[in-house]
Amino acid sequence: MATILTINGETKSFEAPPDMPLLWVLRDILGMTGTKFGCGIAQCGACTVHVDGKAVRSCVLPVSAVANRTVTTIEHVGSTPAGAKVQKAWLEAEVIQCGYCQSGQIMSAAALLAATPHPDDADIDAAMAGNICRCGTYVRIREAIKQAANGRQS
Repeated sequence: MATILTINGETKSFEAPPDMPLLWVLRDILGMTGTKFGCGIAQCGACTVHVDGKAVRSCVLPVSAVANRTVTTIEHVGSTPAGAKVQKAWLEAEVIQCGYCQSGQIMSAAALLAATPHPDDADIDAAMAGNICRCGTYVRIREAIKQAANGRQS
């Protein structure tokens, strides 16, 4: 039986076991490799996507749990107002070092700004908690989020 999902504004139909994590559907079945595998236990944030606009960890989310819901990945987040602001700020603040965690970081930041357009430090801390950056770009991440929220350029 085919599974049907709305991913990045398009209806996708594919065969997958209902308990397969959404991450593996995205990467292995649909070929969307922007969402990364990090830890496999929802602790690092590399696999973050949006489900109905909320940031979720796709490595532990069964594909059956997103039926009839809208999924947005890093490949499409730039078409949303918050996602476009975040991506622009990320480049201007030169956040990226190795880049591996950045799709998850951007997805979490975009969900934050969509829900809270002018976050304070506590809002940023809460939204970004659990997004691990082994390169330690946290200061630049925070600056980029504030820059995106304020609409200012570096």
